[in-house]
Amino acid sequence: MPPNALRSAQPTSLIGAPTDIGAGARGASMGPEALRVAGLQAALESHGLQVFDRGNLSGPANPWQPPVDGYRHLPEVVEWNQRVFDAVYAELQLGHLPILLGGDHCLGLGSISAVARHCAEVGKKLRVLWLDAHADFNTSALTPSGNVHGMPVACLCGFGPEALTGLARMPGGGAALRPSQIRQIGIRSVDAGEKRFVHEQGLEVFDMRYIDEVGMRQTMQQALAGLDAHTHLHVSFDVDFLDPDIAPGVGTTVPGGPTYREAQLCMEMIADSGRLASLDIVELNPALDVRNRTAVLAVDLVESLFGKSTLMRTSP
Repeated sequence: MPPNALRSAQPTSLIGAPTDIGAGARGASMGPEALRVAGLQAALESHGLQVFDRGNLSGPANPWQPPVDGYRHLPEVVEWNQRVFDAVYAELQLGHLPILLGGDHCLGLGSISAVARHCAEVGKKLRVLWLDAHADFNTSALTPSGNVHGMPVACLCGFGPEALTGLARMPGGGAALRPSQIRQIGIRSVDAGEKRFVHEQGLEVFDMRYIDEVGMRQTMQQALAGLDAHTHLHVSFDVDFLDPDIAPGVGTTVPGGPTYREAQLCMEMIADSGRLASLDIVELNPALDVRNRTAVLAVDLVESLFGKSTLMRTSP
């Protein structure tokens, strides 16, 4: 039995987080419902998964205010991420595979903090694949906007306000993640100061130039290298990872992203690893979409994460 077949028996939970509190454009708060309308639950169930839709979390409204000390809406961002942390952690405790339906990418802070805490408690290694057009490694000193959806990776690595960096309450203290646990894929838009900081911290980044040069297959082989039965694999899928020609429904479009086939290969190779154990789907903005096209594509790709394959040939 292939490793990904083992995952099909694991109950899966959908957790909606309808907020654009960390973003620079309104509309990502409608993402969870767009994914439901696009048939996410039925698509997953068609692959043998038992799916529980936990509905939507509630949290503070978006006040749409300017930054204060380098952060926009910090109290509200903290509150939303605490609620995400609690919900994701509860599903992990039940042995379920949590799927966070965002919402903007600041919510990855709560989700991944919960995963990191869980892994520390059960003695598992953690690998995070960050599929995104952006590195999201800004700080209040580097950010040009103050939008926290540009900061979650930095906060997870311990760079940011204590209310966010300490969210995981890791045993023994410390940050939720080490940079060595993260692989960033599809990056093509990084601020100048952020780029220097990424290099200083040693993040492993497979940007679009690299993917163009070596191809998605080799990129994913490297990003997945070293996974074993004791590794929890978390995928944080920002829909702007995709080229905007095929996925226009995002607030921060950046040309030159993966094509449909490259994205499918990426997802299928993750599925082949058999290690996927938690997932974020974030930054889907139906207000900027065309007839829910981007949500339908996201559901198609998530199906591939859970075993749908275009492979027809058999090995000789």
